[in-house]
Parts: sequence; C-alpha cells; structure tokens
Amino acid sequence: MPLIAANGTQLFYDLAGPEGAPVVAFINSLGTTIEMWDAQAQALAGRYRVLRYDARGHARSPVMDAPATIETLADDLAGLLDALGIARAHVIGLSIGGMTAQAFAATRPDRVHGLVLMATSAYVPQGWAERAALVRDKGMGAIVDAVMARWFTPAFEHTPLAMALRERFLQIDPRGYAVCCGVISAMDLRPSNAEIRAPTLIIAGADDPSTPPAMSEDIRSRIPDAELVVLPRAAHILAIERADRVNQHLAGFLDAL
Repeated sequence: MPLIAANGTQLFYDLAGPEGAPVVAFINSLGTTIEMWDAQAQALAGRYRVLRYDARGHARSPVMDAPATIETLADDLAGLLDALGIARAHVIGLSIGGMTAQAFAATRPDRVHGLVLMATSAYVPQGWAERAALVRDKGMGAIVDAVMARWFTPAFEHTPLAMALRERFLQIDPRGYAVCCGVISAMDLRPSNAEIRAPTLIIAGADDPSTPPAMSEDIRSRIPDAELVVLPRAAHILAIERADRVNQHLAGFLDAL
C-alpha cells in the first residue's frame, strides 16, 4: 500500500480486486483511516476494484498544514484517480468523505458512475473553528470521548471494532485534523448539488447526532432522483456499526447500475 503523488500532496492508498472490474472509490470520515472501510472492501472486492485512501494529513498521508477547501479534497481524489489511470468510478463517502464526493460529482459528472453518500451533509458551519483550535492546543485526546459518543450508539461504543477506531483516531495528527475542520467550516454544497447527475444513494443513521437524517433529506431534495435510506440503530460511522445493512444496500445499488 504505497504513497502516490496527487494534487500537490502525497496520498496513501490501497487498490484491490480484479483487474478490469468497475472501480469503487471510498472516501473516509474525518479522523479515520482506510481501515474504516474493511467490511465494505471485503464484501465488494470479489467483483469490484476497490480503492481506499487516507485523506491528506490523516494517518499515512503526510500533513500539509495549510488551508484547504472542499474543492481541494475533490481535487485530491481527481489527482489520485489520474495517477492510477482510472477514468471513471463509483464514488462512496462518509461524513467529510461524503462532502468530498458531493463536490467531486458536481464538478466532474463524467467521472462518476454511481454516487453513495453516507452520514453526511451539504452544510455544517458551526463549531469547527473551535474544534480545530482545541486539537491544535490539546491534541486528539481532548475530544476523543465526545467524538466516540457521536460516532456510535451506546450499545456499540465499547465493542472491539469501536475501540480499534478510537485508537486510530488518537493517532491522527492534530494538524491534519484541524485543516479538515476548516474545510467543513467553509463549505456550502447546497447550490452545486443540483448539478449532480450520477445515480445517487444516500444512507443516514437514524441515531446520528452529527449528521442527522434531516441533513440527508436536504441533500436528497437537491439531487435529481436521489434515493434515501435511513438505518435504525445506527449513529455516525454506520459503515462499521451497521456494516451488514450498509453492504446490502451498497451491493444492491452498485450491481443495478
């Protein structure tokens, strides 16, 4: 799993699955690594070519402590696909990954075969500057308990899968995390969502306090013919907490395209 040059930075990526199969590109949530998609990669890799990568400044992708925008992150994905010789892909993102996917699909419609947006929003400006300042000053441990309580329902928060994600969160460089907080703070994708033309599936968690279902409904109302599914007993990182249901919906959506 090497580093590759993309959009003026270096991205750590993993590409697995049959040569020549349709590509599915996964984009992570804020504060996570490619391992958050393990269950989806395992479920799809037999018939799709699965691409995962650590976002700029996260985990094994080097930190660039400079302001970025959601367009920067969409350009990162475009640069990664270019570097790998991939013209078109299904694009799947969760949280800031879903925000990146929205920006990418709106500006590069010819490169998106199918679009899946999970636990995300088009606009969430409040509180991000304060969070960025806190992690820069105090480190990731200052917010980990609050973040985990929003990522998972109480019944799931202390399972081995959730605790493994907690440990990876604590290892994220606060500077890279803070840069991405700034991305979310400045972002407003509501006007451009009307430009998305790819078949779109939106998956929300019924118990998600970070991006509640109303935010997904707002996205659905702006993207032509988008479909919305709300999963019960699921908080923010539903690709892990409800991997079985997520994988069922993913497979049904992708296989029909």
